[in-house]
Amino acid sequence: MPIKQENEITIRILCSKEELIKHLEEKGLKKGRKFRLNDHYLIPKKLKIEELTVREILSKAVIIRNIDNDGKSVNKITFKNRNINEKGEIVSQTATSCEVLDYTEGIRLFEELGYYEIMNIIEDDIIYYNDKIELAIKDVYNGDLFIETETNKNIQTIEELKKMIESLEIPFEKDNYFVKKAEETLDKILKEKEC
Repeated sequence: MPIKQENEITIRILCSKEELIKHLEEKGLKKGRKFRLNDHYLIPKKLKIEELTVREILSKAVIIRNIDNDGKSVNKITFKNRNINEKGEIVSQTATSCEVLDYTEGIRLFEELGYYEIMNIIEDDIIYYNDKIELAIKDVYNGDLFIETETNKNIQTIEELKKMIESLEIPFEKDNYFVKKAEETLDKILKEKEC
C-alpha cells in the first residue's frame, strides 16, 4: 500500500483553459498526459456533520477514485492526512492509497462498512512540464480551473514552488496558493442543503 508524502500548491486560474494552455506553451512548457479524475468522497454515516467544520468532515473522508487515462482505467481507495497551519496553508500531506479492480465495488464495500457518498468531484486534467516543474491543469466540472503542482527533486519547498509559479506569469488569484477544491465543493453542497 503506497504512502505518498508531498507538499503541494493549488491555485485558481483567472483566464480560460485555452488562454492558459497558449500561455504555458509560449513559456516553453510541453504538453504531457491527459486524464479524467472521478473522485467519490465517502464519510461515516455516524458522523454528526452539523457539528463539524468542512475541514473536519473531510479529515474523515475516504476517496474512491477512478482515473481514466486514455481509455485505461485505474481505480484507487485513498485516505489523505493533511497538516494545515492557522493561515490555511498545507504544511504537509500524506496520501495512503491502494488499487482496486472496480471503483463501484469499492464504494459498495464502504457503504457496507457504514459510509455514504457526500460528494463527487470530476475533473479533466492535462499535465504541462519542463525540466524543473510539472503542472496539472485541473478543469473541474463545476466550471473552476486550477493548477496543482508538487514539490520535487528540483523544487523542494513551498516557497520555491511559489517563486516558480510567479516566474511563469500565470494569471491566478495571488492571495491563495492553497485552494482546497474539496473543501469549497463540500461547503457549497452543505449550504445548498440548508436552503
